[in-house]
Amino acid sequence: MAEMVTSSDFQSKVLEADGPVMVDFFATWCGPCKMLAPVLEEVASEVAGKAAVYKLDIDESPDIARRYGVMGVPTLIVFQNGEPTNKAVGVQPKQTILGMLS
Repeated sequence: MAEMVTSSDFQSKVLEADGPVMVDFFATWCGPCKMLAPVLEEVASEVAGKAAVYKLDIDESPDIARRYGVMGVPTLIVFQNGEPTNKAVGVQPKQTILGMLS
């Protein structure tokens, strides 16, 4: 299951993580975000132990969304060693999301 991350724990959970971390920048009012949610849950289950998947509510943590230039939701960003390495905006198919993490 994709866990929530906020401004207060973003540093420890995402930037200091061992291995790749995908963050789904979303909003509760966003229809496409709701469509993407079950796909992300599947991905999180499949990559468990190899990569982490987190969700960040842009309305609750706008500082993080601004820092990474998130202009639309959903936006998926993969972080490796504290740096963003891959980014996709909009609903993505499961295979694309898995490919972003490999």
